[in-house]
Amino acid sequence: MSYKFQRLREKIREAVVQGEFKGKLPGERALARRFHVNAKTLSKALTDLAAEGVLDRSIGRGTYVKGSAPAPTGGRWLVIQDESDQGACVIEHLREMHRALETVQSLAPLRPSFLNQFSAVIDLSRSTGEDAVRSLLVRNMPVVAVNHEPAAYSVNAVVVDVALGVSRLARDLLLAGHRRIGAIEPRGNDALLQTLRRAAERYGTGTVIDAADSAEAISLVENGTTALVCGNVADAQKAMRKLSENGVDVPSRVCVTAVGCACPQAACSGYFVDCAKLAESAVKLLTDAPLRPATLWLPGQWIDRGTLAPIGAGLPLERASELRISGMTV
Repeated sequence: MSYKFQRLREKIREAVVQGEFKGKLPGERALARRFHVNAKTLSKALTDLAAEGVLDRSIGRGTYVKGSAPAPTGGRWLVIQDESDQGACVIEHLREMHRALETVQSLAPLRPSFLNQFSAVIDLSRSTGEDAVRSLLVRNMPVVAVNHEPAAYSVNAVVVDVALGVSRLARDLLLAGHRRIGAIEPRGNDALLQTLRRAAERYGTGTVIDAADSAEAISLVENGTTALVCGNVADAQKAMRKLSENGVDVPSRVCVTAVGCACPQAACSGYFVDCAKLAESAVKLLTDAPLRPATLWLPGQWIDRGTLAPIGAGLPLERASELRISGMTV
């Protein structure tokens, strides 16, 4: 058993799949007459399809098949920023490329009428809720997520390739002699931990991989950890601050590394993506308007900020790739 708007939704979806609807759809009055439904039923069906990424809807512009709406080459752009200063460097580069830019820390307190003045949204915040993203999509608002993947809805995204960077860090640390490594990531997450463990199986024997959030980094060091790997710059900052408060010297007692955006706040060594590159990629996704939501994975480049040191008198890390392990050149 289904509601009337659900049946209508499937009829419209089929018309899109069959190519009957292309580009801009007829006006809502014409659609209501065609399918013999009232405006409320039609609106619910179109809203569902927009949230699923089948259609683009926008007040004043109409409803388009996804990807066929004109690209937002002008107008004002809205940037959603984390409550911390993370992403500030990316915003500076975005503003250089598009002056008509406004930042907010959350969409929650904003009225719908406020959003009508913007033609696109760049989301730098990991805490933007699913409902907020959905409210943008049903308005046909182009959205690009930067440095995080959307959890529920398909939108364009530019993401630092954390898995690749962490794998490289694990290789470097293990080749340098570290055999007790800590994964610094929020509680409830284990992606970083699992990536480090897979690398340990390949590059090191007898390696212990522990995990903790940034506030508990000191506990790992007290238990013998000699190197910490952080999945983002914010966690690295918090971990280093906690270590400093407890008199733990970096890197003589413990090395600290991270993957993320190469902003000035990233005061540790690691694999980082140029902040300008993140901004340029986000703008490209907005202006090129791909037919389907795309995710750009950006590999980081090694930056040495003096927080990584090999165990004992091992080879420098830049020569680690020359080592042979189990007869295999790394």
